[in-house]
Amino acid sequence: MNNLTFTTTFILLEFSNIQDLLILYFCVFLALYLITMIGNLLIIIIVSLDHKLHTPMYFFLMNLAILDMGTVSVMVPKSMAMFLVKKRTISYFECVAQVFFFLFFAATDFSVLIIMAHDRCIAICNPLQYERIMHKGACLQMVTIGWSIGLLYAILHTGGTFANTFCSNIVHQFFCEVPQLIKLSCSDIYLVEVGLIVLSSSTVVASCVFIIITYMQIFAAVLKIPSVHGKRKALSTCLPHLIVVSVFVFSAVFAYARPLTNVSSDLDIAFAVIYAMIPPMLNPFIYSMRNKEIKAALDVVKVKSRRGSCKPTKCMCFSKFYFAGKIKKITYGI
Repeated sequence: MNNLTFTTTFILLEFSNIQDLLILYFCVFLALYLITMIGNLLIIIIVSLDHKLHTPMYFFLMNLAILDMGTVSVMVPKSMAMFLVKKRTISYFECVAQVFFFLFFAATDFSVLIIMAHDRCIAICNPLQYERIMHKGACLQMVTIGWSIGLLYAILHTGGTFANTFCSNIVHQFFCEVPQLIKLSCSDIYLVEVGLIVLSSSTVVASCVFIIITYMQIFAAVLKIPSVHGKRKALSTCLPHLIVVSVFVFSAVFAYARPLTNVSSDLDIAFAVIYAMIPPMLNPFIYSMRNKEIKAALDVVKVKSRRGSCKPTKCMCFSKFYFAGKIKKITYGI
């Protein structure tokens, strides 16, 4: 298969020739997938059913949960099927779809994380103007822009990747990953690599600078809070978000903004698992672990489900989304 015209299938990386190890990998991937899907689905259900959580913070968190479910669903089910049937091939169009949707969900995920940082900054640094700034229309507009940016990034990146001709169809990864596909290119890989690094690095650096400046403003505002309880409350809403951003960015930078050579395939796989599977799995736990509002809402949902008084189809309708509560509620109790 010497060029793109005759490349109808790609061969993905084989984890092991030993059947017992393949079953072990299948169980590990299945556990990670189920934990991710159940955790994020619970976030969506809880936020949808509890009107007290119909605030910008939880609206963005619900979007993040939807994106995380999409991210892992792009490649994990295919990988699990590969472990069971020992079929390592993926069609050309399946590979294109996998690259496109993974980039779309991942880029949009990062956009929402940036929006969430902005939301926290306004809530803590300018609480009296929070309702006026973060009203329903503004929140919907920001999320729409975030999803649009993710879509545009996915279209450009996917188109640029598959515009190349391929000298081989053997992908050294368990899913169709852009850096690994570029390694197969017969085109001038140096120019493609430079373009990929510049595009990814400039986007990530600009976003990280914005997040750093945002958190500098947040921490400066936190230091001015007189009560110890207020400081703890403010930090408890910001630190989980900072942890999620850090894990996502550093692992993704390693995969997409590094030179494409002199790195072992084992290391490639490890970092692919870290940035593609670990953050979506950890997000529900990180955001809800110390969140009393989420825990209280979960208890309410449990009670209502036992009584049969919950009507999910009505409660989960996005058209009924509204921002309830006074300033003290939507500014995280500060």
